Amino acid sequence: MRIAIAGISHETNSYCRDPTPAADFHQLRGDAMFRARGQESQLGGALAACERLGLTPVPILAVGAQPSGIIERAAYELFKQEILHGLEREAPIDGVLLNLHGAGVVDGIEDLEGDLAVSVRKLVGEAIPVVATFDLHGNVTQTMADALDGVFACHHYPHIDLHLRAEEAVELIVKMREENFRPVSHVETVPILMPTTTTFLGPGKAMLEAMLEAEAEDGVIDVSWFHGFPYTDTSVVGTHVVVTTREDRAAAERVGKRMAESLWNARETFRPRSLSAEEAVTEALIQPGKPVVINETSDNCGGGTPGDGTHLLKAMLDAELTDACFGFIVDADVAAQAHEAGTGATINIDLGGKYDDLHGDTLNLTGYVKALHDGHLVMQAMAKGSPINLGPMARLLVDGIDVIVASARSQTFDPEPFLAVGIDVMRYKIVALKSSNHFRAGFQDLAAAIVTADPPGLTTHQIQIFERNKAPQPLWPIHKDASYGEQHGQ
Repeated sequence: MRIAIAGISHETNSYCRDPTPAADFHQLRGDAMFRARGQESQLGGALAACERLGLTPVPILAVGAQPSGIIERAAYELFKQEILHGLEREAPIDGVLLNLHGAGVVDGIEDLEGDLAVSVRKLVGEAIPVVATFDLHGNVTQTMADALDGVFACHHYPHIDLHLRAEEAVELIVKMREENFRPVSHVETVPILMPTTTTFLGPGKAMLEAMLEAEAEDGVIDVSWFHGFPYTDTSVVGTHVVVTTREDRAAAERVGKRMAESLWNARETFRPRSLSAEEAVTEALIQPGKPVVINETSDNCGGGTPGDGTHLLKAMLDAELTDACFGFIVDADVAAQAHEAGTGATINIDLGGKYDDLHGDTLNLTGYVKALHDGHLVMQAMAKGSPINLGPMARLLVDGIDVIVASARSQTFDPEPFLAVGIDVMRYKIVALKSSNHFRAGFQDLAAAIVTADPPGLTTHQIQIFERNKAPQPLWPIHKDASYGEQHGQ
């Protein structure tokens, strides 16, 4: 059995000022996609399933970029046509697996995944199984679901199960071929702009457990809870439950509406607690034990921010901390300056605050160059085994605080950026980083406590600051008249 594998993955923050061109995408073609073997990623999971089940993977194209602005139309069309031509070239095939995100927006196309899924379905026909895996931060549509035979969002945030969901998707293709049935999926949308909510604890964990209980019901293949992506202005923004059953659309709709009602009734439990940078530092200092992690959620590159925000670092410097480290701030100019000066040098730097005025002012500082690194790392928690390139990195000692500066945009997933420049986070009272929840995969078991800082930024929990022109209905928590119930047949 030959399974074609392809994908376009992008989380589009429409509030970012710059469009995303083709050059911003990491691109793997054909046999280069086999590099993902052994990685706990969507592609790695798909390849593992094919090997375990004795299937022949047919790699077409896999592209992905850091979350950023709206994708240029020419870039999307280039990738889309390459996938479609690849599927034509490799025919006949027995199934298609698409590794997607769910929050892709193209100039002129607000539902990238729906457009691609429909195009693939038209090409391969109704008899060929087409399934897809997703990030749970997707704004999904019924159009997309109707073009697919299976919709598999990762269950967890941090996304520690992307590879497992890809394996399930491949398994569904095999079952469809062997048992001759056609799944159906129903999308139920709830008018909630879900804050970034971990499934490791609290209301996110409780809600996921309820979703998984529903997934175990007879005839249900999958229940995918899409938290949605609130940092975009589209007509499909919201929170979504997608239920896939063997052949029972009524059951899929019934389960979807029941779980959506549970989400709506629990909405107040998801309301975030926002601390300023100064408040977060004060709270972290009174926590017992070490390390105490402060995550700057509002400057999370994983949601499209620049990563050069200075609000939290300035608060740490103003507090005159000495037993603290920050990993990391994105500033390629300062990293290059440190590499040119070399270890042991003392340099005057203009750090961060260069993308816009929202994320803080540029800091004029003096730093001692403690260590340098090329930025090539391997992820050790979420997406374990996957390579990541942060570009040239530098460890600068600034007024008693160890500050890591990197060159490429990324959030901090695990302690590897710290270790790369000789920092053992277990020896520090305060460990600061930029991430909303993915960092928990690498730090939750290490941290004595976690405190979230939410100063101004493109991924702030204060989502009421973002203009909404395209949403078709009032949305919680920014509209008091948001409702779910009678209009959805509840």
